Amino acid sequence: MKQIQELFVEKFTEEKIKIEKSLSAYTNTKTGGPAEILAFPTESEDIRGMIAIANEYQLQITVIGNASNLIVREKGIRGLVIILTKMNNVKIIDNTVVAEAGSALIGVTEHAYEAGLTGMEFAAGIPGSVGGAVFMNAGAYGGEIKQVVSEVEVLTPEGKTKTYTNEQMLFSYRHSRIQDEKDIVLSAIFKLQSGEKKEIREKMDNFNFLRGAKQPLEYPSCGSVFKRPEGHFTGKLIHDAGLQGFMIGGAQISLKHAGFIVNRGNATAADYIAVIDHIKKVIKQKFAVELETEVRIIGEK
Repeated sequence: MKQIQELFVEKFTEEKIKIEKSLSAYTNTKTGGPAEILAFPTESEDIRGMIAIANEYQLQITVIGNASNLIVREKGIRGLVIILTKMNNVKIIDNTVVAEAGSALIGVTEHAYEAGLTGMEFAAGIPGSVGGAVFMNAGAYGGEIKQVVSEVEVLTPEGKTKTYTNEQMLFSYRHSRIQDEKDIVLSAIFKLQSGEKKEIREKMDNFNFLRGAKQPLEYPSCGSVFKRPEGHFTGKLIHDAGLQGFMIGGAQISLKHAGFIVNRGNATAADYIAVIDHIKKVIKQKFAVELETEVRIIGEK
């Protein structure tokens, strides 16, 4: 592995490649073990070259966007780990916003606002990247990515570029075809409408106020932990089960919003996972409801 690591550094420079770097510096939970090879591509050609080497040496490839809705286990991730935050160009073309995968979704909504384009206000406070938002069809306050995406450009495992239409993305609740395949999102085109800037800003500010009032933004967290079970609200189930405030190690079910688990200090991924498992067990026992995680849990067990 050391020779392969040196090959990546030689080909892509130390600016784009970090070796055995702890992922806790990048995850929103502030937890996670090391990546054998951590890559920060700045353009699609970088990713093609990185994938080619990884395929040649049969390395596992993991793309983690900006690591917002993610828990990385303490043993870390083998192979090549790609963080796309340096691929963050955004441009406006008529009534569309074209954004690279590493662009912050919040930043994209600001670009739309500045251009007087409406339709993305629901995403004003979602702390993910464009690639991650497309990957999981992120949504909030009645809006979802599938409502505004017109095209998604991806890179296949073989290093070929492909474009999917909205329909071809097979979007559903917190799901897209990217989750079932090994394509890497490169960029997305959001089709919006002209609107009044004052009204757009008012909507964005209102959604951000609601988010700040209801969500525990003052602590590190992985965002919303569970998908919404049909006919129920996850936060209410957890609250009604008397679990709010439950804590293992440094990971606690938020006292502000029961659907969040926060890092109250020195929490580990194992703490988070233990709290998640406890919630699932109690909710199934009390309400016969199977909770499914929205957050991705990855890394060596």
